[in-house]
Amino acid sequence: MSTPETAPRLPVFRLAPDIYAPLLALTQAAKKGLDPVLVELLLIRASQLNRCAFCLDIHVADARKAGVSEERITLLSAWEEAPAHYTEKERAALAFTEAVTVLTGGFVPDEVYERAAAHFDDAELARLLALITAINSWNRLNVAARTPAGGVL
Repeated sequence: MSTPETAPRLPVFRLAPDIYAPLLALTQAAKKGLDPVLVELLLIRASQLNRCAFCLDIHVADARKAGVSEERITLLSAWEEAPAHYTEKERAALAFTEAVTVLTGGFVPDEVYERAAAHFDDAELARLLALITAINSWNRLNVAARTPAGGVL
């Protein structure tokens, strides 16, 4: 049920359709060569941090289709406290996702970057960064526009 604070506000992609295609192209390009399970974990985690119900709805469904267990999806918001459920590579990517999404202190700490760089080559890191940037753009557009979960862009 919508309240005045959650009622859809602005159909961004219908009003400015030329914004949708480039953002979708960036997202698709960023995913190339990355593990689909890892991709969905990162997209969910960034969307959790940004409180984007629209994107969470989509990416939780996509994670299930990619074979991610309900337990891993449920524990994702507390991944640091559930290390047995995520590989070290996934944890490094999740830490990188959080650092890029939140930009605490205005930067990504060296130790977070180096942890990710220990598991991903430079090309993969570039794709991860592009993917995280893309989902943050989707999240911010949808949150600001109040696109509802299950809604249409």
